[in-house]
Amino acid sequence: EGLRRAAGAALRALAGKTRVAVALPAASAEELEAVALGALLGNYGFTAYRTSERPGPVGEIVLVGSGDEAAVRRAETLASAVSLVRDLVNTPPSDLSPEDFAGVATKVASEGGLDIEVLDEKALVDGGYGGIVGVGQGSANPPRLVRLAYTHPEASKTLALVGKGITFDSGGLSLKPAEGMDWMKSDMGGAAAVLGALAAIAELKPAVNVVGYLALAENMPSGTAQRPSDVLTVYGGKTVEVLNTDAEGRLVMADPIVRSGEDGPDLLIDVATLTGAQLVALGTRTTGVMANDDEVREKVVAAAVRSGEPSWGMPLPEELRKGLDSAVADIANISGERWGGMLVAGVFLKEFVPDGVRWAHLDIAGPSYNKGEPYGYTPKAGTGAAVRTLVAVAEDMAAGEL
Repeated sequence: EGLRRAAGAALRALAGKTRVAVALPAASAEELEAVALGALLGNYGFTAYRTSERPGPVGEIVLVGSGDEAAVRRAETLASAVSLVRDLVNTPPSDLSPEDFAGVATKVASEGGLDIEVLDEKALVDGGYGGIVGVGQGSANPPRLVRLAYTHPEASKTLALVGKGITFDSGGLSLKPAEGMDWMKSDMGGAAAVLGALAAIAELKPAVNVVGYLALAENMPSGTAQRPSDVLTVYGGKTVEVLNTDAEGRLVMADPIVRSGEDGPDLLIDVATLTGAQLVALGTRTTGVMANDDEVREKVVAAAVRSGEPSWGMPLPEELRKGLDSAVADIANISGERWGGMLVAGVFLKEFVPDGVRWAHLDIAGPSYNKGEPYGYTPKAGTGAAVRTLVAVAEDMAAGEL
């Protein structure tokens, strides 16, 4: 990670140069990959909307020394996937509706040889995806559910990934304050991470089957928006009382979490910019990891840290479930208690995990978007958080280690 950050900081400082040679020490394939990946990630720039002259990314990066070409290719694959996620997170919501996002996923699937299924608003209603439909019904831009699938002929295990894709989150009728809304274009960071991970996995080809779900909706207030006290019926039949429309991420995630059971996964991981409480508990750079299995939680954390993505295991206390009791439905979408909001959201999602499936939940609310100054290989704004973690988990499963 030290090599990754050093290379990234160097390339950021040299923006505008035509050609840069990187001569950091790299005595192994792992270190060579770290240097290459750090340099590529640090050289990222989002210039699609700029009209003024500013120093752009370095034109060409040369790694000095001998090493493993496969390590460099792997770095290029990971950097490309992370850059895709950063681009999506940085794109203004006016240009990234749920339909637009589904279009990007279709292009990625075509290029990577992935199977894809896109459910539009009619198919979502007909299929009983009440969480996604409820959240998306207030917007002029209707919701989508995208299912991507990578298969390997030698795979014996299946990994299911579910990503939260709120392309803009106003809070709905439970409207956010203005200062909490200006970066809510990033609320689709989880779905973007799942898409980026699938793009990388399709190229790296680990021997594991991977299914990814992108739960895409725009959360807006209008005359058609869901109301606090509405009851939604999630895919599979469980009912949810909506007490706060700004706790919408868990609603759109519930549908694909339930449906993922039809894929027979050996492991299910969801990733979401889910709670402001994550920032309170762990700050802006550390992902909260919760699970229904202690060993899974610790192995996911280890894969994340190994990949250079700070993460910390968190509990799912059973006593928090009582706060989600509803007088009219099977469960409420927020707790009557104030504390432990990140954990409560995890407890809510756990209710929808298929029986017998090992599951982990990644809350990337802070790590997905850097509101501060750039550091290391991490730029301002979209960071591409969780992509490398998900790829590492897939590779660990292929190796029989998870």
